Amino acid sequence: MGFSGFASRWSAWLLLGALAAPVPALAQQKTGPGITDEDALTWHGITLYGVIDVGLQYETHGAPFSDYRPAASGNIVQKNSRESVFGVTPSNMGQSRVGLQGHEPLNEDWAAIFQIETFFNPQSGQIADSLKSLTVNNGQTAATSSVALDGSSAGQAFQTAFAGFDSKRFGTITFGRQLTLLTEGTIKYDPNYDSAAFGPIGASGNYQGGGSTEDKRLDSMLKYKVTIADLVHFGALYRFNQSTGGASTAFQATLGAAYAGASIDAYYSKINDAISATYLSPTQVAELPKLGYSVSNSLSATISDNTTYALMGSYSIDPVKIFVGFENIKYANPSDPLAAGYTDIGGYNLAFVNNTAYTEPRILNVFWAGARYTVIPHLDLTVAYYGYHQSAYGTGMEAGCTTDAFGVCSGNFQAFSLDADYFITKHFDVYAGAMYSAVHDGVASGYDFYTTNIDPTVGLRYRF
Repeated sequence: MGFSGFASRWSAWLLLGALAAPVPALAQQKTGPGITDEDALTWHGITLYGVIDVGLQYETHGAPFSDYRPAASGNIVQKNSRESVFGVTPSNMGQSRVGLQGHEPLNEDWAAIFQIETFFNPQSGQIADSLKSLTVNNGQTAATSSVALDGSSAGQAFQTAFAGFDSKRFGTITFGRQLTLLTEGTIKYDPNYDSAAFGPIGASGNYQGGGSTEDKRLDSMLKYKVTIADLVHFGALYRFNQSTGGASTAFQATLGAAYAGASIDAYYSKINDAISATYLSPTQVAELPKLGYSVSNSLSATISDNTTYALMGSYSIDPVKIFVGFENIKYANPSDPLAAGYTDIGGYNLAFVNNTAYTEPRILNVFWAGARYTVIPHLDLTVAYYGYHQSAYGTGMEAGCTTDAFGVCSGNFQAFSLDADYFITKHFDVYAGAMYSAVHDGVASGYDFYTTNIDPTVGLRYRF
């Protein structure tokens, strides 16, 4: 057995061993839109919930909006950001979705639980599908493409679909397609709580996915979480690859504590064969007939093994809550390369794959800080800063470069945001704000039009 296979099995056994630990626990954090129990649409332990979030957005430097990408716009500056754009955008503050979750008591301690939910774009009526936003741009260039960004939403019937057991003493174990621990952490410690319009954590997803936005959620995942004495919490997950060896597996663990308004969590993530997909160039589209692939279903992708260490925290002293976070993400060539023709999430075909992009590992240091201030009851004002630094990871003549001449040169990204959210009722809120984003040096390579963007946004959200 190779090292990768041994490590994969060791990770699975570690998680299963943790599940057997008999320690006191609290139930896991609520899912869904956060409507209180007495006002929830619950019948016989099954709750129907949903979010509809829609607004108007102007981008100083953007691309035509997508009907399929969950956020429709790019929000942060992209390589095809070439003109000012204005229109209706969905899911600016929170993902529009509808779902069911259930809680069926089995005895005084144990309960069976489940959750399924579907993401949609209210402005177009389409099921959220980031990968379709890519394929509709196949054969286009940066000067002719619309918003096209990878993501974990790929037109699946259910973006979330899991079942499991919850114990007040032993914790919660679930299996299926669900958020990773790292994603849950970034949502918890993001000053904008995963808002796509006002923070790159929600707009991009790479930070949440440990280097790949497709990995915000994982299929075939076993996840365990437990809280001990209302103070310390622990979690672990393992993604199975439905085969042997370590290809396409994932392991994450988190350990944290909360006390007197302060909360801190540390995370470790290892994702094998992470996929970062993009649309096909005109040259690649011309090659598809020879390969026998469909232009409407094919993509290009870079494959990597990603390792992430993260530390995040918050401190609340009414009426202010402060947030900080740091991630170190390492991209390396995959130990188990994927072949062209691999089927990605949503049934999309990876017609072209690159398994050798990181002969020299790419290191991404991500950091953020912000504060949320309750100005008056029901009105929150949020200010935040986000950034990352990319190491130089080229070889030969490109080694150690610090300019925008090549994408492998060292470089930086930064974003600032300010927004206000007013809760008229527990179901209905209105919001307004803007985010400024900019790229520099190696990160700006290929940005032939503009390197900055501002996205003033107003909107409303209804939750049930």
